Amino acid sequence: MRSTSVFRHLLFAVVLCSTFVVCLGHEATAQADQNQQPQAGQQAQQQAPADGQLSQISGDLEKSKKQFESLKASVDANGSNDDALVDLAAKADELSRNVAALTGALNGRLEQVKTRLSAIGDPPKDGQPPEPKLVSDERNSLTSVRSQIGALQGDAESLSGAVGRLSNQIIETRRRLFTETLFRQTDVSLQVLDDARSAFRDEARDFGTALISWFHFVWKFKRVALFAALAFSLGVGAVILVGGYRLFGRYLQQQDRQERPSYMTRLSVAFWSTIVRAASIGAFLTTSYFFLYNLNVLRPDISPVIAALFGCIGAVYFVNRFTNAVFAPYKPQWRLVRLSNRGARTISFCLVSLAAVTAVDFFLSSISEAMGSPLVLTVIRSLFASLIVGGTLFAVSFGRPMLARDRNPDSPGRHWPKGLRIALRILGIVLIGAVLTGYVGLARFISVQLIITGALVVTMYIGILSGRAISQTGVFADTFLGEFVTRRYNLGPVVVDQIGLLVGLLIYAVALMTGIPLILLMWGFHIQDLEIFAIKLFTEVKVGGINFSLLGLLTGILVFAAGYFATRWIQRWLDNNIMARSHADLGVRNSVKTGIGYLGIGIVTIIAVSAAGINLSSFALVASALSVGIGFGLQNIVSNFVSGLILLVERPFKVGDHVISGTAEGIVTRISVRATEIETFRKQSIIVPNSDLINGMVGNWTHRNKVGRSEIPVSVSYDSDPQKVMDILLELVRDIPQVLRNPEPHVEFLRFGAYSLDFELRFMLADMGEGLKVRNNLRIAILKRFKEEDIKMPIPQSEVHFDGPAEPPLPKAAPSDPAKA
Repeated sequence: MRSTSVFRHLLFAVVLCSTFVVCLGHEATAQADQNQQPQAGQQAQQQAPADGQLSQISGDLEKSKKQFESLKASVDANGSNDDALVDLAAKADELSRNVAALTGALNGRLEQVKTRLSAIGDPPKDGQPPEPKLVSDERNSLTSVRSQIGALQGDAESLSGAVGRLSNQIIETRRRLFTETLFRQTDVSLQVLDDARSAFRDEARDFGTALISWFHFVWKFKRVALFAALAFSLGVGAVILVGGYRLFGRYLQQQDRQERPSYMTRLSVAFWSTIVRAASIGAFLTTSYFFLYNLNVLRPDISPVIAALFGCIGAVYFVNRFTNAVFAPYKPQWRLVRLSNRGARTISFCLVSLAAVTAVDFFLSSISEAMGSPLVLTVIRSLFASLIVGGTLFAVSFGRPMLARDRNPDSPGRHWPKGLRIALRILGIVLIGAVLTGYVGLARFISVQLIITGALVVTMYIGILSGRAISQTGVFADTFLGEFVTRRYNLGPVVVDQIGLLVGLLIYAVALMTGIPLILLMWGFHIQDLEIFAIKLFTEVKVGGINFSLLGLLTGILVFAAGYFATRWIQRWLDNNIMARSHADLGVRNSVKTGIGYLGIGIVTIIAVSAAGINLSSFALVASALSVGIGFGLQNIVSNFVSGLILLVERPFKVGDHVISGTAEGIVTRISVRATEIETFRKQSIIVPNSDLINGMVGNWTHRNKVGRSEIPVSVSYDSDPQKVMDILLELVRDIPQVLRNPEPHVEFLRFGAYSLDFELRFMLADMGEGLKVRNNLRIAILKRFKEEDIKMPIPQSEVHFDGPAEPPLPKAAPSDPAKA
């Protein structure tokens, strides 16, 4: 009973102390909130941080709702304006990201509230002691905040869904407008042609008047700005062109002196000559328009016309460069396709002419739009342009441009392949039929895509082929850049080949990143569409339930690379400075270096994953499902890993030690977390798993130090004086500086051998690694000294006795001389 009473008193004291601590904590919190908001009440003070954050999120959410309503009204009002819908789509995407950020902030605050509620615990049940009022007030306050967060989360989710539906509505509206514009039927009659003729006359007069007045204005007031803009533009274009010639000079011109250039050389010249020169002209035209526009040289009615003119010039120049690079009308050795000379010239002329016709149509349409001309004028111009394109395709299908069978480019060519011939005729008939039936917009769209998009696709394909060719083994080393890199940095063929692979991948990237956006622009996409797509691609990619971003992944890779090199630098710095200067042995240096390496890589990996924005909780289910299988399948690997850590920390042996493990004997050269590398004295590397070294017996000759005993057996004949032999051996061994004097060397008289007196010279060495050298020198000295002292080293001898019957005596020979006999 007494113990129960004491326990109750102790429990009461603990509760009283806990209550006192909680009161102190809340008093401090209330005092801090009172300093920040002196006009607020006690309850507001306790919830000030939460209410302030939720109030800010609530205000931002209300602003987002108002933006959504305004955006929705703008979408309804601009249902027939594609340009306005593009801007509204960008705003809707930005609003969606803002709402997602608010949702993320609410989720973070909710996790904080849940964590605090878990720390406080559930309210006491019936029969339990009541809790302090401050604790219950805080629980109620947090519960209220959780309810507010839940309500705000519901509003944010609803708004996010509404914004997503509005974005889909914008996409559907733009798709509908594109379809309606493309398949709009126009009545083509003589009256329409007459109206178009009158409208063209009026448009030419108005545009001429506007152009002359603008030119007079510029020459009188903006002359300096005009020349400055042209000078800046020429400078930018020249920089790109000169830089391209310096980098790809040999790939920008088709040299006449090369009679049979390789396929890779032809591909490279075709691709880079088209890209570099077109980029130079494009940069000149783009910067010219930029400077003219920003220096107020262009008037609002002239600005779109100049932009269209520059675009048409760039497109025609690109098609011209493309045809010259691919078909090489006057240099058949550089031709990429099997065409005759006449066929190459004909196709090049047709393609450039069709591009010029399409460009003129587009330019005149921009003039009509700027001058406010009737739509019928644009329709009739597109009608004639589409008829020209369709008729040209149909006529070209009957040509004979293919290379003759004798491979002579000057010989008359052969017909197109059957499939291509049929495709050209079908395209020509479709264009002509679309124009005659009134679908002028569709015919114009098809004709533009055939010329411009076709040129872009073929150029991009040539770039990909060039990258594939230069990635082949040994090809990059024969190029100008490969020869320069090899000569400048003295690289080997393997490294140069790997650089060639990287260059090939870069060419792939240049071809794709240049061609795909231009093709999308030609197919009706706006720059804002590409920007939205790029932002989503680089900031938000969703695969199932996993969200990541390419920008985040790139950031994570860069962080990991920087951390990896920083770790390696710290390892080298510690090893070469601190560890080397402190004269630490090789084993300690290796353990410290290895430990820092694994620790640094682990930390860098965690930081890189966090920087990449990958939520590892998404992989929790998969990891838990695979954990059992991984545990059994990687049991030996984990065992070796743990054993490696034990070896690095406990250090039963270190790098440089002379060890014996089973049948392996040699010097430890490397200790990793999976296995240990032992180099035998025959220079054979033996990889021993760490678990075998931990669980088995390992002999270490140099565990504490490198001191070890060495022995030399010596045998002399029985005629030798034993004491003299011992004195000579001790005298010789004491003259060697590597032999320790403490303990002193000594000679053991081991035994009386069968044919010799056996001795053994024993001495201690400071470094066992020098034992072989010392023993060799000592044996030579012993042999030389024994010869001088006439001490014999006996050779093993054996006497063999044969026991058996005696042989009979040989008979005497008869005398040959009778007289003597």
